[in-house]
Amino acid sequence: MWNECVAMSRKVYALNKDADEKVTCGPAQLDKMLTGARQSMAWLREGASVWANSVVRDFDALAVEDFRPRFLAKSTMARKAADAAIGATKAALIEMGRKHGRTVHLVHPAHTTMDCAHCGARAKHALPLSERTYTCTACGALSPRDKNSARVMLVRAGLNPASADLVSPAPCQGAGKVS
Repeated sequence: MWNECVAMSRKVYALNKDADEKVTCGPAQLDKMLTGARQSMAWLREGASVWANSVVRDFDALAVEDFRPRFLAKSTMARKAADAAIGATKAALIEMGRKHGRTVHLVHPAHTTMDCAHCGARAKHALPLSERTYTCTACGALSPRDKNSARVMLVRAGLNPASADLVSPAPCQGAGKVS
């Protein structure tokens, strides 16, 4: 699909070089191509190109990692496509947020899996991906790794993570703040 989109963009670019009337090939046209491809490919029917729209409509404010995956683009086309996909996803969330009047906070991604969302303490070592539970050594908070990271992002964005599960984070004395 990525190659099809690139080919279509190049074709439109070539057509526009000498044309008086310019043809466009933006997200709407590429989305129509994707819809057409979904009719012929079962694996594409499983996904959705409008998840960004529904996420933005369902929430008043969003916190998203300002992830710049330069390391993904080192060698293969698949990694370059993944790099572009992450950037496109972030751009889609920001654009949909603007359209719907929602605030999208870009959060620095460093240490989101190492910081405690409850007290702000930082773990001394990074958690391996196989470890799915975050346990804070400072305050003893225990939560699923992804949920803790999401709460860290909410705190960094200046939002109230307590409303995420309708519980208030417990204060912890003597621990560093999440920055």
